[in-house]
Amino acid sequence: MINFLFVLLVFFFFYPSIVSATEINKTPRVYVLATGGTISAAAENNAETSDYTVAQRSIRELLRSLPDLGPLCEIDSEQFSELDSSDITTKEMLALSKYINSLLMKDTIDALVLTYGTDTMEEAAYFLNLTVRSNKPIVLVGAMRPDSAISADGPLNLYNAILVACNKEAVGKGVLICINDGIYCARDVRKTSTYKANAFQGSEYGCIGSVQSGTVRFYYESIKKHTWKSSFNIYDLEDLPNVEIIYGYLGSSISLISHAIKSCQGIVFAGNGNGSLNKNTISYLKSAKSLPVLVRSSKTMCGAVQQMKKYKEIDILTADDLTPQKARILLMLSLTKTNSLEEIQGFFNQY
Repeated sequence: MINFLFVLLVFFFFYPSIVSATEINKTPRVYVLATGGTISAAAENNAETSDYTVAQRSIRELLRSLPDLGPLCEIDSEQFSELDSSDITTKEMLALSKYINSLLMKDTIDALVLTYGTDTMEEAAYFLNLTVRSNKPIVLVGAMRPDSAISADGPLNLYNAILVACNKEAVGKGVLICINDGIYCARDVRKTSTYKANAFQGSEYGCIGSVQSGTVRFYYESIKKHTWKSSFNIYDLEDLPNVEIIYGYLGSSISLISHAIKSCQGIVFAGNGNGSLNKNTISYLKSAKSLPVLVRSSKTMCGAVQQMKKYKEIDILTADDLTPQKARILLMLSLTKTNSLEEIQGFFNQY
């Protein structure tokens, strides 16, 4: 009997939580989960937008500052954590994803909004995009200015994110980020500024939608696999394989590489241009007796990394157009399933 209950529990955790757009309630029930970040921060004066302390506003305080959402949706909220997103570990991301999976399995929750710090938001969004097994709307939101600032962007961003989560067209689109009136898919979004309100951009592809004066509009969606179609299960994972990122630059040496290959299960190269590695790096990798899984990505903002003849003697994969930090996320998850280079390259092609 105990074994049967265990199998049943595992089945329901692994089985995707699927809902059709027509099944969304007339009054959607949105769960707002808060983790800290700039959106909840305060500075010493209202002209300060960079030097501040996070976790100075609770999620309930933030929600109270918004216009009445009663006619549009039912809202419940929870303060999951109060962290600077730069401090969040892979273990904590696993715990967050598992908790979101459990929330979205409930019939009483139609959509989820996650407040999160913008420093690592694009990585968190992509991680959840690969590990949350539900097609219910999941929208990440944050702010570039603290809540105490003269022109704080957090309240409108949060309001818009809830509107997106309520929208039936958000069903099945994977994890989204809603910020500065734009809607972005988790895979393609990048943070491009340290301070501007429009810091997030959609790479070469732009935003997939927008929110204007309370009206949500979607224009397209990603065709890459995500969420309920993902093959990554994290139920039994307590941490992720160690994968490091090594940047290419003028005159780069092999010192970091020589250390990393001894301690890592994977290395993502943030190469120059088309993921290029210099001749010293290539020569060193060719002579190494054993190597972790290697992936070439690019430190530039746009464009896919192509296979090239000069790397054929090295078993090195390509990251498509994923940023180095997202390539690291995908490689870590891939290594929990297989060490086959062919299979891992397949994941980079699909996700």
